[in-house]
Amino acid sequence: MTDIKYGRVVHRREDFRLTQGKGFYATDVALDGMNRAVFVRSPHAHAQIRSVDTEAAKRADGVVAVFTVADLDADGVRDFSLPTKMQRPGGVEMHETPRPALVRDRVRFLGEPVAMVIARSLAQARDAAELVEVDYDELPAVATVSESVAPGAPVLWDVAPDNVAYYWSKGDAAEIEKALQASHHTARLTFVSSRVSAMPMEPRAAVGYVEKDNRPTLHVSYQSPHNLRDALASMFGMDKSALRVVATDVGGSFGMKSGLVREESLVFYAARKLKRPVKWVADRSEAFLSDEAARDIEIDAALGLDRRGHFTALRVSYRVNIGAYLSARSASPIGNFGGIAGVYRTPKIFGEATGIFTHTQPTAPYRGAGRPDATYAIERLIDVAAQEMNIDPFALRQRNLIPPEAMPYKTPFVFTYDCGDFAKGMERAAELADYQGFAARRKDAKRRGKLRGIGIANPIEVASGPFASPATDFAWVEAKADGTVRLRAGAMSVGQGLETSLSDIVAQRLNVPIDSIEYIYGDTDRVPRGKGNGGSAALTLGGSAISLGIDRLLEKGKELAANRLEAAVSDIEFADGRFRIAGTDRSLSLADVAALAGDEGLSGAGEFKMPQPTYPNGCHICEVEIDGDTGHVQVVNYVGVEDVGKVLHPAFVEGQIHGGVAQAMGQALQELIVHEAGSAQLLTGSFMDYAMPRAGDLPNFVCANVEVPTALNPLGVKGVGEAGTVGGLAATMNAICNALADTGVRHLDMPATPERVWRAIHGEAGGA
Repeated sequence: MTDIKYGRVVHRREDFRLTQGKGFYATDVALDGMNRAVFVRSPHAHAQIRSVDTEAAKRADGVVAVFTVADLDADGVRDFSLPTKMQRPGGVEMHETPRPALVRDRVRFLGEPVAMVIARSLAQARDAAELVEVDYDELPAVATVSESVAPGAPVLWDVAPDNVAYYWSKGDAAEIEKALQASHHTARLTFVSSRVSAMPMEPRAAVGYVEKDNRPTLHVSYQSPHNLRDALASMFGMDKSALRVVATDVGGSFGMKSGLVREESLVFYAARKLKRPVKWVADRSEAFLSDEAARDIEIDAALGLDRRGHFTALRVSYRVNIGAYLSARSASPIGNFGGIAGVYRTPKIFGEATGIFTHTQPTAPYRGAGRPDATYAIERLIDVAAQEMNIDPFALRQRNLIPPEAMPYKTPFVFTYDCGDFAKGMERAAELADYQGFAARRKDAKRRGKLRGIGIANPIEVASGPFASPATDFAWVEAKADGTVRLRAGAMSVGQGLETSLSDIVAQRLNVPIDSIEYIYGDTDRVPRGKGNGGSAALTLGGSAISLGIDRLLEKGKELAANRLEAAVSDIEFADGRFRIAGTDRSLSLADVAALAGDEGLSGAGEFKMPQPTYPNGCHICEVEIDGDTGHVQVVNYVGVEDVGKVLHPAFVEGQIHGGVAQAMGQALQELIVHEAGSAQLLTGSFMDYAMPRAGDLPNFVCANVEVPTALNPLGVKGVGEAGTVGGLAATMNAICNALADTGVRHLDMPATPERVWRAIHGEAGGA
């Protein structure tokens, strides 16, 4: 067997295609007779629908059809469903709230689709949509958790008259409060993880059509096509084999493109019903209204410490804005709540989460999916404790670390870590950030009239989960007589370089040129099963499944080679791309043996599931300077040291850290979804109001790896896709608050925009 070489420098094979405009996205699908879809959306966040009149729209030029919920009901289309079972306070069972694909009688958030117009051109569809007359009875609306739980607030669902969707807790609240009261010092803080939107470079898009075999197909910008196929089959009462979902190149997904959503399912419905190709592409304004939002968590937390600064107890309480509908996608803050334990030996922990309905888009997983919020909770609290006890925040963390010899380590709150050397990561980060030299840099900044701050975060995250039920991935590897290899992978690339990473595993193991490998993904016909993308699982699960598939292929190859070479199977070895009788020069190439396999083919299938998730971890150190006159925050230095297990391609790992930290900094410094009080109208509906981070806002990142391989998968990898976001949010906010501490500001909520920072420095409302 050819061992895999780690730490290799390789060129991303997909970049030659993507940088030359040769990518193929859902938007690029062009079919004869293609029709365009436009949605009529509610201008109100909360309203009763009295009537919908589509007659004028149906008579408009080029219009093929206009659909409302009445059409869906007549065709027996089930309500949009992502099943979940949770509990409300008192143990009352709570299930997913009903969600028709088009609003039936009551609008619950701004932009909900009320009708769908299909026309021969986009312009005709837009014109006709203007002719749909909807009679609304506008009602009061709430957009924030505080508004929603206030006395007399409008009720979203009769089954939840207090607007509480769920309540979850773990630990003994009374015991923890007793421990906090007995502690030498207790640091307390109420703060927020703000509401943001994923805003991938490529908006959501879908093309539905019926193939020659009469099977409906949906070509979509999506990260988990097999999950979407299964959800559509359930929604439309079909067998999974009766439909096809295809996802080719995807320009970013970040979790937002992983759940069943209305518009894509309606495109599928229309194409199937009309037997015509139907295309829908969200424009950016539409994305602000229809994409699932993210984060939006109020955090109230307390950390107890003894006289020496050892942690004694931790309590973290969430109030989560889940938006207008409850579904399985509402639970990501709970699924990754275990991250509040951090990398520390806190003996007692209690956590609770309350989900609150509001008249806003549902919140759902977004890069990190609850992990950044959990890390922010503990890491921000540690900095507050360090300031209040006059202890260096780096030293305070060090004295509470879980030592490597304690592994595996069962935290008192959900997670069990299999391995890690957290002290080593901190030491490396401190070295790269020149932590010891910070005092001098702060003194110099003060001389120049600037505020300088440094922030630390020790993120740890669950990967390849969910924690309670780790996922499975699949792969099929087939060697051909012409020397090429076909890889069908359940792990799907959405821009992060998997076409190269996964192909390189095959290339190394079989000793074939990477360009001879055909990478197939994202097509439910060509790849029977697959996880898709998400949860930092591409290599841990997908790569391991590929490796196991190659093992099966080589086992078959040895049997065929032994038969042809008239040797025992046990005497056959595979090395340098050839099956050889050990100790002789008698051998057959991989292509020769593939030819021997005949119609059956020389192939192997791999299926892999870990007994428990992995736990990537690291240490991030951010340094900022603040102009007190303008409130402008400049990130001047950023170090991210990660333990993602064994590193196959260092440049790819670093790229993932860069991207994740950039998204974290966007949330920390600029991004914020804002709704008007009382009406829940969106006030940040374009990039004129919703500020995205630009290259000039970001520093040069310094990245390094501390490799502690896991034994949970054959590659020894832990996952990296979400690591930058998990560490970046807390490190950046800690740096900003550290800089502001000299002005008497104890805490500032994100985003740290110039106005908010300026107001905080000058003690005005709207700042701290």
